[in-house]
Amino acid sequence: MTRTPSRPVPLPSSAEQERLELELLLGQPMLGPSQLRPDLLSELGLPLHRWRQLGACPTASPRAGELELAIPHHWNDEQKQRLSLELEEHDLRPRFQLALAEEIQQALERAVATPEPAPSAQTGQPPDPAPAPRTPSSDPAQARAAARTSQQRSLTKDLSLPNTGSVLQEVSDLEDLEVSASEASSSANASPIVSLVDRILIEALTSGASDIHIEPQEQSLEIRFRIDGVLQKHFEDLPRGLTPAVTSRLKIMADLDIAERRLPQDGRIRRMFRGRKMDFRVSTLPSRSGEKVVMRLLDSGATQLGLDTLITDIPARQTLRELGSKPYGMVLVTGPTGSGKSTTLYALLAERNDPGINISTVEDPIEYTLNGITQTQVNRDKGLDFATALRAFMRQDPDVLLVGETRDLETAKTAIEAALTGHLVMTTLHCNDAASAIARLDEMGVEPFMVSASLLGIVSQRLVRRVCVNCRISYPPSQEELSRFGLVASRESEVTFYRANITGNTVEDCCPACNGTGYKGRVGVYEILRMTDPIAAAVAKRQTTDVIRRMALENGMKTLLGYGLQLVREGHTTLAEVERMLLTDSSLESERRARSLSTLTCDNCGAGLHEDWLECPYCLTSR
Repeated sequence: MTRTPSRPVPLPSSAEQERLELELLLGQPMLGPSQLRPDLLSELGLPLHRWRQLGACPTASPRAGELELAIPHHWNDEQKQRLSLELEEHDLRPRFQLALAEEIQQALERAVATPEPAPSAQTGQPPDPAPAPRTPSSDPAQARAAARTSQQRSLTKDLSLPNTGSVLQEVSDLEDLEVSASEASSSANASPIVSLVDRILIEALTSGASDIHIEPQEQSLEIRFRIDGVLQKHFEDLPRGLTPAVTSRLKIMADLDIAERRLPQDGRIRRMFRGRKMDFRVSTLPSRSGEKVVMRLLDSGATQLGLDTLITDIPARQTLRELGSKPYGMVLVTGPTGSGKSTTLYALLAERNDPGINISTVEDPIEYTLNGITQTQVNRDKGLDFATALRAFMRQDPDVLLVGETRDLETAKTAIEAALTGHLVMTTLHCNDAASAIARLDEMGVEPFMVSASLLGIVSQRLVRRVCVNCRISYPPSQEELSRFGLVASRESEVTFYRANITGNTVEDCCPACNGTGYKGRVGVYEILRMTDPIAAAVAKRQTTDVIRRMALENGMKTLLGYGLQLVREGHTTLAEVERMLLTDSSLESERRARSLSTLTCDNCGAGLHEDWLECPYCLTSR
C-alpha cells in the first residue's frame, strides 16, 4: 500500500491541519495568518468595508502594478474574474494565492475597526460569496417529492459545500465518530466534506449496514448501504462535483495515496462508535465516472453469538458442535462473502476457548476480538500471508487453528498437513454448497487422498432476511407458488405462511421496526456434510460432486433449500426470500431427492410409514 508523503501532522481540528490537507488535495500552497497583510488595505484605493465585502486580503505591497491577494480556496473562476475587473479600475493586476476563508475574514475584521458604512453608489455591489452547489435537497418541493417517492434523506442539509476542493481533517486512530461529527458541525473552521463523510459513516453504523457503496455516476454521486444483504438507497444523490473531495477524504482516513487514481487500493479506517471499536475495510476502484469506494463494516467489539442462537435446527447444531469438538482434522465452512462464515467459526472457537487449549487464528482482517486466543493479521506487504502464518503456528505448540480463508494451493496444503498432524483446523472456502467444496479443493490441486484423510465435515451456509414480526401478513400460498419449491398444498395445510408487508411510499405508511422493507435482521441457513467412511472413500476415488451429494443425502444431510423451507414453516422468513437466496434447479433436485430418501414406504403394499412403526398397519408386513 502506498502512503501519502510523510510530514509532521498537526493536532486534529486545527487550522494548520486544514491547510496541510488542502495542500495535499489541491496541490497548491496555503497561506497562514502571518502572511496576510490587512495593514496594506488603506494603500490600495478601495475603502476598508469594500475589502471586507470582497473577502480578499493582500499579502504584499503592489509591485509594478501587480498585487498579491489571498482569496478563499473555494472561489470559482467567475468570482476571480469579477474581482480582477474591479481591481483593473485601480490599475492593479491581482495574482491569487489561497488561504482559509475564516482566517481571511478574521484579518479583515481586525482591520475594519469602525462600523461598516453603507456602500456608495459609485462602489457598486460586491461580488457574491462562493455559492454552495445546489443539491436535490435545496428545493423544498423537490425534497418533499423525493421523500414521498423514495423516503431518501438529504446528506447535505445545513452543509455549505464548496464548489471545488475540501478540507480533509485527519483524525486520531481511535476518534469517536459521533464526537467528531458534533465538533465538526459546531466549529467555524470545520470542512463541510468532513461533516458529510462523518454523516455517511454514522448513518451506516446506526442503520446496521454491512457495506457502504459510494459510486460516481454520470451526473451524480450515489450512496447505497447494504442492509440485511440488500443494497438500499437512503439518501438523495450528491452533486457529481463532490466525488473527488469525498474520495480524497476517505483515502486520507484510510491512509491511502490520494494522488493515485488509476489503480485499485485497499486500506482500513478504525474509529470508536458508542463505546465500540469499528473497522471499515476500504477498497477503491477506478471507474469511468470516477473512483468507486466500497467499505465493509466490521464491529470487532461485537458480542459473540453462540451456536444456540445461530442455528435453529437442533440436529444441525449438534452435528456442528460435534465437528468442532474433535481433537484433530479439518472443518470447512463455505459460502459467499457476507454469509456469516466468520461468525460461525468464532462461535465454534468460543466453545473450545479454554485455558488448557492453545488457539491461534490468522485472518484478513481480524473481524472479531476473542480473549484468550492469539489472533494474527495478514500483512502481505511484509510477506506474512496465510501459509506463512500457518507454518509459524506449527512451531507455537497449537491445539486449534483458524485460517481466515483458503484461497490457494499453498494455504490449502499447509492447513491439511496441520490437520493430519494432530491439530484441529477450521477454515473457509468459497463455493456453492457443501458437496462442491471437494471439487474446489481438487481444482486447487490438493490430492484427493489428503482431503479424505483430513476432512471431518463441510458446512455450507447462507443468510436470509427475517420477516418483520410487527407487520408480517399471513396468507395461503397458491398451489403454483408451492409447486416451485416442490411442496404440495395438502401436506402444508396446517402451516401458516407469511409474506413481507412492503408498505407504500410515504413515511407515515412505514412500519417503525423495519422502515417499510418488511424484513428485520437475518437468520442463518445451514447445510452440513459429515464425512463418513463411504464418502471418504468416494472422495479418494475422485467421484463426482453429484455422487458425493447423493451419498450425503442418503446419510441424512439436510439441504440449504430444505433448511430454508423449515424456517418458512416456523415463521422466520418467507417463500419469496427463500426463492431469492436458495432456489435453483440443482437445489430443488437435491431437496426432492432428500425427501424421497426420507419417506418410508412398505415393501409389500407401498403405503407410507412412520419411522416409529415396526410393521405396516395396512398389510401387517414387518419392516
